[in-house]
Amino acid sequence: MWVSVDLCVVPLGVGVSLAPYVAACQQVIEATGLDFELGPNGTAIEGEWEAVFACVQACHKAVHHLGAPRIYTTLKVNTRVDRQQSFRDKVDSVIASRSVRPA
Repeated sequence: MWVSVDLCVVPLGVGVSLAPYVAACQQVIEATGLDFELGPNGTAIEGEWEAVFACVQACHKAVHHLGAPRIYTTLKVNTRVDRQQSFRDKVDSVIASRSVRPA
């Protein structure tokens, strides 16, 4: 099943700066070959269910490996079976709808 997620991994007990931990996750995601886009408060990732959730697990492992004793993660999950729509398609759809006035 194709899935699109919004992933936000927050290491706890590591101080104020989270950039090194986010960068480690980004490297993990890049290595998977999944389509993704880093945002200011999370990362959009899409692909086959098993690959995406294996990626989430690998992100947790990488962040723990860097010394984070605890991780709090929020994960938004979106699936469709009627068609495949990328997260970029969804954003484009909203932008295109800005010029359309509701009746």
